[in-house]
Amino acid sequence: MLGDINSDQLGATNSHDHLFLRTPALPGQELDDVGAATAEAQAFAAAGGRTIVQWTPRGLGRRRADLAAIAAATGLHIVVATGRHRAMHHDPEEANRTADDLARLIVADITSTTHPCGLVKIGTGYHHLDTFERVSLEAAAAAHTLTGTPVAIHLELGSAGDLVLAELSKNSIPPTSTVLGHVGRNPDDGYLLELASSGAFLCFDGPSRANHPTDWRTPALIELLATRGHLHQVLVGGDTTTAAARSVTSGPGMPGVLQHFRNTVTQRIGDEAWETITVANPARALTLRPR
Repeated sequence: MLGDINSDQLGATNSHDHLFLRTPALPGQELDDVGAATAEAQAFAAAGGRTIVQWTPRGLGRRRADLAAIAAATGLHIVVATGRHRAMHHDPEEANRTADDLARLIVADITSTTHPCGLVKIGTGYHHLDTFERVSLEAAAAAHTLTGTPVAIHLELGSAGDLVLAELSKNSIPPTSTVLGHVGRNPDDGYLLELASSGAFLCFDGPSRANHPTDWRTPALIELLATRGHLHQVLVGGDTTTAAARSVTSGPGMPGVLQHFRNTVTQRIGDEAWETITVANPARALTLRPR
């Protein structure tokens, strides 16, 4: 939010979360309180965090000016997304936007001189891709080609990762510039190893109390990927999508990633591997690579 930095300055990174989020798909669960967002960011910093990656795309109440103020007040780096989610999260007229129109908006967000975005977030569907989502991926590809900005994918319940990778390849987005989110919600060993073999980053975005019944499988899945040579592709985040999930309410919230969740994972893979997941991997995943 406050301008480009060297990747080695990111430090301990929460690779997928939300300080602000407003969507018609979650009525009454809006994250739009500046004070609560600031308190959550401060709690994350107190736990040793240095960078928050907010996946809220354009049109869903991401509040870039407020995020910049929080970054300045807390000393945290906040990387913010552009792009768009699934159709259900947007106003109906968003479906009329062409790939070229959407790409122009995404590039404008990335190249903004006031509150630049550093991630293109795209939402995709449950075991399929519809026309809305294919247009989104086409626009993301155009923006990536122009700016080198990494592309992060919301995989609905962790599904359709293979379809997404095929679509991205068709649109010339390399897997190494792609972050596949919610992979832990589809905890099939073979499926995850297949996704990892592409070279894409895999983000395990829990623990959050909202909708993650598969969280208990995550430490074992991370261990599996590590033992199969894919440690350098693993990312973790909290994905706090409701006020009730914040640490200042009933948690675990953003600090939980660096506290209980860290302890659970390091029992399996050790502290050095955890450092790779939370520091080295985000530094590579978030690097802009202009083409």
